[in-house]
Amino acid sequence: MEIRHLVTFKTIVDKGGYTKAADFMGYAQSTITSHIQSLEQELGQPLFNRLGKKIKLTEVGENLLPYAKKMIELEKLATQITAPEQEPKGNIIIGASESLTIYRLPPILKTFREKYRHVQIMLKTGSCYELRNELRNGDIDLAFLVDQEKPEVDLEAEILVEEPMVFLFPANITLGKDYKFSQEDTFLYTEKGCSYRQYFEEILKKEGIVGDDTLEFWSVEAIKQCVMSGLGVSMLPLMTVKKELISRKITGQITPPSEKPFVTQMLYHKEKWLSPALHKFLNTVRSEASGWNREMEEFIESV
Repeated sequence: MEIRHLVTFKTIVDKGGYTKAADFMGYAQSTITSHIQSLEQELGQPLFNRLGKKIKLTEVGENLLPYAKKMIELEKLATQITAPEQEPKGNIIIGASESLTIYRLPPILKTFREKYRHVQIMLKTGSCYELRNELRNGDIDLAFLVDQEKPEVDLEAEILVEEPMVFLFPANITLGKDYKFSQEDTFLYTEKGCSYRQYFEEILKKEGIVGDDTLEFWSVEAIKQCVMSGLGVSMLPLMTVKKELISRKITGQITPPSEKPFVTQMLYHKEKWLSPALHKFLNTVRSEASGWNREMEEFIESV
């Protein structure tokens, strides 16, 4: 039973079909079909029921899936074995929110790559909910989230820095101490599932704002551009708008203190074996993040 066939099998399950799996893996669909046929011949039974355009795991497929996941993980770990004195190697799959991918991770990745060039890193984005699920399913090794601190039964979570949130307005708006949102404002939201979107909606609800005039964006950068154009108002992590605040392209107001502030967190599964490469990456993150709180405090004082 070949690992690459099991990877194909798992990918079909994850993506929900042969065509999506082929697109994701960069294979021809005939190759995907051939891999599954090989597994079915070895097991003597089909792995999928094909119901029109939909597929569903058979009982044999359901039984094989957890073993396939374990075998894929073991094969991955075996390729990362190194002697203590050797340079780490292998792969690390990292999941992160868009804002952290753009504003926090690049210096970390640069430092790590300069030291450990034999480690391959794959970076993917997702919501807090999606990334927690992918950690639990073993689809990613490490996740970086901007969220309020929550108890994690099966995940190890390290707090790296508190992330102040800021209300955003077009540059021509003058904010006084008693400035409040208006029912006539157009509210620019991040996508559903984003942790700080829910927080923004709760703040508006407390102010009695229904927020009927809204637009939803998947991109933080798109929201910033729309605020700068005068389209509407929003709320984002301060780290994402530092340059625009300094250049006065956007007007900002730090959100009121919260009992549960937002923080950048680094998470991994408590039961996951940490490879030498992953250990090195965790230590690189801790080193790079050690000055983030001070930098943020200095920036807030300067503006």
